[in-house]
Amino acid sequence: MTQPRQLHLVRVPMETKALASWAGERGWVRHRGKQFDFDEGRALHHLLDEALGPGLLRPFRLLVPPRRATGYLYAYSRRNAEELAGRARCYALPDHLAVLRTESMQSKAMPGEWRVGQKLGFDLRARPVRRLTGELGTANGTTYKAGAELDAFLLEALTVFAADPDGMKKAGRTREAVYLDWLSERLAPWAALDRASSRLAGFRRGRAARNGGVGGPDTTIRGTVTISDATGFGELLERGVGRHCAYGYGMMMLRPPARTQS
Repeated sequence: MTQPRQLHLVRVPMETKALASWAGERGWVRHRGKQFDFDEGRALHHLLDEALGPGLLRPFRLLVPPRRATGYLYAYSRRNAEELAGRARCYALPDHLAVLRTESMQSKAMPGEWRVGQKLGFDLRARPVRRLTGELGTANGTTYKAGAELDAFLLEALTVFAADPDGMKKAGRTREAVYLDWLSERLAPWAALDRASSRLAGFRRGRAARNGGVGGPDTTIRGTVTISDATGFGELLERGVGRHCAYGYGMMMLRPPARTQS
């Protein structure tokens, strides 16, 4: 029986201005006066699939140092840098290669096995949303249809605390608390979240050009997990955490775990 390929962590340098230009050529850039924006996740999704093959770099995350034009895309893949660079030489178009610096791609093999009880630090960009199982009406007359995707924090406010707008604050249901609950659910039963060493490190509202331009939370969560299912954790790492893993969310980047207090 053929053994599954080793999972790799891949790093690809990217020219961010060229990515915006490439998205503009596709008609995906929206101009607002002198400002312009585009759905970065959508552009990267199509760029990577076209240049290298569908789903080969997924989940992924783009990190751009302050005041720099070159960013770095990190992703998990069953192919190493040499294999991916070979695919780029074969399939990528010149306009793809103006964005992706595939000749400078790097990779490392991830551990083949994880250990139950092992503690790992992580840095995660996530979209903490929940899908409605039924129609939801609100006091101000807004109606959300079944299947709609809502910010987990907003949904709790509209359901559990609908009759008491100040109830969430009184109950200590901060945005961080709600999002950590959301993450804990998605890690179970493969890993347990250490709440004491985990935090909401960043939050903003993002709007996706796909699916009708629905807005939602764009968060960075940092913390520590303890593995409870070694095989399941490896599969979780590869597929990503939560929704929109094909668009730049859900990649759990591993770090040394937080130091325990003695």
